[in-house]
Amino acid sequence: MKKNVFKGALASTVIVSLLSFTNVNAQEKKIDVKESNIEWEGEKVTGSHEGNINLKDGYFSMENGELKGGEFVMDMTSITVTDLEGENKGKLEGHLKSDDFFGVSNYPNAKLVFTSVAKKGNGTYGVVADLTIKEKTNPITFDLDMDKNSASTELTIDRSKYDVRYGSGSFFDNLGDKTIYDNFELEVDLKF
Repeated sequence: MKKNVFKGALASTVIVSLLSFTNVNAQEKKIDVKESNIEWEGEKVTGSHEGNINLKDGYFSMENGELKGGEFVMDMTSITVTDLEGENKGKLEGHLKSDDFFGVSNYPNAKLVFTSVAKKGNGTYGVVADLTIKEKTNPITFDLDMDKNSASTELTIDRSKYDVRYGSGSFFDNLGDKTIYDNFELEVDLKF
């Protein structure tokens, strides 16, 4: 019995010692998903469309006031079109949610996980992250501007890397003016 008490006390001492070396200045800044906004824009030969995607969850990892990491989940079922109305709006939203594009019934979420962060100065950070869409993960790089309670960035994403190939001139011939460009843009404004 004395051995067990001694082992328990020793284990507790080790755990407390390890915790004392943990950086007490590290913190997570949870994103306010209701106040944050993600706008998308996709282009085709004959024009473009735009809309919104809701953020489901997200946080920044901070240490001594500096950005060290982050993780974000987008609700792909929430994708909307803002430049059309009525039947055309409904048709495009349905098509974007279908297997031709994001297949939201099978892949309801997309995820962005920071893998590397470097401070550039004046509240700007260079970020390398893994973006997962339709269970395909690829690295992406971008600059992130942060201030006290907000952050913003613009991302360019090559949809063909995530098996979103409908209407892509990179995979289909003779599309003519029906060609949809592979890159789409995200403008992200986060509040925390």
